[in-house]
Amino acid sequence: MNDKSLIEKGAVHITVEIIEYIPDAVVSRVIIKKTTGNITATSVATGEEIVDRTSPFDIYVQIIHGAAELVINDKSLYIKLGEGIIIPANAKHSFYAKEQFKMICTVIKSGYEE
Repeated sequence: MNDKSLIEKGAVHITVEIIEYIPDAVVSRVIIKKTTGNITATSVATGEEIVDRTSPFDIYVQIIHGAAELVINDKSLYIKLGEGIIIPANAKHSFYAKEQFKMICTVIKSGYEE
């Protein structure tokens, strides 16, 4: 594999090792990016946040290391290792790292059907 930014197709990988923590930073790495959707791994260092995001599509989030505070439309939730949640399309959401965490986010783009 020549380009270290790409995940090699057909090769086994350890999901939690796709992305590393960097102090005082939020780091993302695209696993798959297509016109129909994408999968991204993100690490969030302690004390960092991802604030006031929205998406026209549902987002599936799974915590693969640590735990995160997630606020969806002003409702605060605590999600931990192994747990997942669907953030509804067009919902304002934010992540806060009281401790460092890693997550996988999956977005499947469509003509948004219920």
